[in-house]
Amino acid sequence: MACCFAEVNLRSMRIAEILCTGTELLLGHTVDRHLPWLARQLFPLGFRVGRFTIVPDGEPIKFALQEALARKPEIVLVSGGLGPTSDDLTRESLAEVLGTQLVESSVAIEAIRKRLQERKRSFIPSMRKQALHPPGALLLENNFGTAPGIAQKIGQGYWVFLLPGPPRELQPMFLDYVVPLIKEYFPKKDDQIIEKIYTVVGLGESAIEELIGREIEANSDIEVGYCARPNEVDLRLIGKKNVLESWDAKIRNTLGDHLACEDGLKLEEVVIKELRQERLKISVAESCTGGLIASRLTDVSGASEVFVCGVVAYSNEAKSNLLGVPVELIASHGAVSQEVAKAMAEGIRKLTKSDFAIATTGIAGPSGGTPQKPVGTCFIAVAANGKPTVCLSVYLPTTREAFKFAISQTALNLLQKVLKKVKKS
Repeated sequence: MACCFAEVNLRSMRIAEILCTGTELLLGHTVDRHLPWLARQLFPLGFRVGRFTIVPDGEPIKFALQEALARKPEIVLVSGGLGPTSDDLTRESLAEVLGTQLVESSVAIEAIRKRLQERKRSFIPSMRKQALHPPGALLLENNFGTAPGIAQKIGQGYWVFLLPGPPRELQPMFLDYVVPLIKEYFPKKDDQIIEKIYTVVGLGESAIEELIGREIEANSDIEVGYCARPNEVDLRLIGKKNVLESWDAKIRNTLGDHLACEDGLKLEEVVIKELRQERLKISVAESCTGGLIASRLTDVSGASEVFVCGVVAYSNEAKSNLLGVPVELIASHGAVSQEVAKAMAEGIRKLTKSDFAIATTGIAGPSGGTPQKPVGTCFIAVAANGKPTVCLSVYLPTTREAFKFAISQTALNLLQKVLKKVKKS
């Protein structure tokens, strides 16, 4: 992934730091999920994450807090270490940094007792430490656990928020209590910065940079970044709304059919929405993708209105017996071929009487390739009622998992292109 940062954009946004605590994170037993979620919530509030730190339990929390506060970000968000056990030391670390003693909240004690009663659990004396907080701090109610959060104002305009570690507790606490405080104490600036993401399929990040990225950077105050995945790249722009809007038409024209979706939407969400609007039905016949396309489509709420059937026809016999692909066709062209991909798509469409059908057949690897059809070869077909079947030949030599995702993404993008052409005709 390549990324260029425009200093003026950084200065025009407020800075937040995120500090995640927990030895289990650094041992690899638990994967952090807070950074991506919190960063997405903070951006519309006018904040950018300037630094993200993970530290083990214990004294490193104090040192990390000292370092963070020395940089004077407007807010510091700390997750974890608010529980009742001996390794939960986040509130104690904050008190040490502030040079103060913790005090106990009787209101918090009662809230903990009530929560435990609801769960039919007994109050254990060690749980009292969850009601401790620095003097003058605000306690944030935990509606899904026993440990309240802490909001501590430091000096003029700086805040530290201590939040519980479990996402099921942190996320609602942040939305219900932290967001209102941020809005109250940090109103949006007049020159609010926004983010725009264009998801591109079938072009690499270098190609996108040459086509449009360099021009944007050279001629406007926009931060340009690229995030690459198998056969897919996010073109990310950050800047003032009116400046981003002035480039939108040119970006669309330049990227053309390679532009799959925008602003964090998944391609399957876009496709299902389009099919629902047009009241069109879709079926899928998959070989090398092993049902991934059907899975992605049915992950979307409302898919039941448009998704008819998915068949994983992995063997040649299944392609013939289930989809009606002629045995002679497979024998003469091979299972991985344009002819078989088209026959699979047409077969599942006729079988299910759907308006559209997708078919995939390819060699995911790492074995099974030949000099004529190496690993990474794939044919993707889209059949449409009353229209010629479209077939795309793709060569994507990569890992088996990455290949399956990239082919599913390319197939959904091809379906989207066919949908647009059918609508125009």
